[in-house]
Amino acid sequence: MDRIEQAYNDCYEVIRRHSKTFTKAFGTLPKEKRNAVWAVYAFCREVDDIVDEGDNPKEELTHFEETFELFLQRKLPLVESKWIALDDVFSRFEMDQVAFYDMIRGQKMDLEKTKYTTLEELEHYSYHVASTVGLMLLPILAPKNHESLRAGGIALGLAMQLTNILRDVQEDLDRDRIYLPSDLMMKHGYSLVDLHMGINNSSFVKVFEEIAERAEMLYEQALDTMEGYPLDSRLQVKGSALLYRAILQSIRKNNYNVFKTRHYVTQEEKDAILLEMEA
Repeated sequence: MDRIEQAYNDCYEVIRRHSKTFTKAFGTLPKEKRNAVWAVYAFCREVDDIVDEGDNPKEELTHFEETFELFLQRKLPLVESKWIALDDVFSRFEMDQVAFYDMIRGQKMDLEKTKYTTLEELEHYSYHVASTVGLMLLPILAPKNHESLRAGGIALGLAMQLTNILRDVQEDLDRDRIYLPSDLMMKHGYSLVDLHMGINNSSFVKVFEEIAERAEMLYEQALDTMEGYPLDSRLQVKGSALLYRAILQSIRKNNYNVFKTRHYVTQEEKDAILLEMEA
C-alpha cells in the first residue's frame, strides 16, 4: 500500500468511527470521489474536535488555520495523513479554498456567540458551519458543473443545520447554547424560562414550525437541483437530503418532544424513503 492510499485509509477510519450515517451515505461513490470525501471529512472532524475537546480552542483554531494556509502555499511538510490525502484531493479536483476558511470561521463563531436574535443571523451561522461543507464536497461530487450547483448546495447545508438545531434543542441547552432566535420566541410568546424548563406547548410548536417551514423550503430548493449531479453521486446527495428532512416529520409525529427524546429516522422509514426515491 502506497503512502497516499494509506492516508486515505486513515481518513476513512476517522469517518467510520464518528459517523456511520455519513459513511453509509457516501460509501457507494466511485473510489476516487469516495476517497476525496473521506479526506474532506477528516479535515472537518479535526476542526470540530478542536472546538469540542481542545484545551485552548481559540488558539488551536488559529494555529490550525495558519497550518492550512501553509498547506495551500505548499510550504507544509506532508507528514500527517489528512494533509497527504487532502493534497491529493486538491491535485485532482477544483476545490473551493474559501469554503474551507469559512468553515473554520464558523467554528470560531461557536466559541464567540451562544445566542441568536433573528433567523437571518442564524442562517448566516448555518452557512459557515454547514453549507461550507457542501461547497467543499461539490467539486468532488459534480466536477464538471459544481459552480451551477452552488445555490442548491448552500440551501441544502442551511436546511440540514436548521434541522440539527430543531432536533438538538436540549443538547445545545446543556452546552449553554440557544440557537432558537429570540425574536421568534418573543413573537410566539415563548420565554427563555419556558425553554430552560423544557416546556413543550403551542408557543414552542409555533417557533419550531416557523424554523421547520424555512428548512423545508430550503430542502425543496436543493432537491430542485438534483438532476444537475452526475449519476454516480446523485442518489447519495438526494438520499442524504430526504433522510435528513424526514427528521422533522419524526419530531412532529412524536409531538415535538425534543426536550426528552433525541429523534431519528427509523430503519423502516429510511428503507421506505430510499425505495420511493429509486422508483
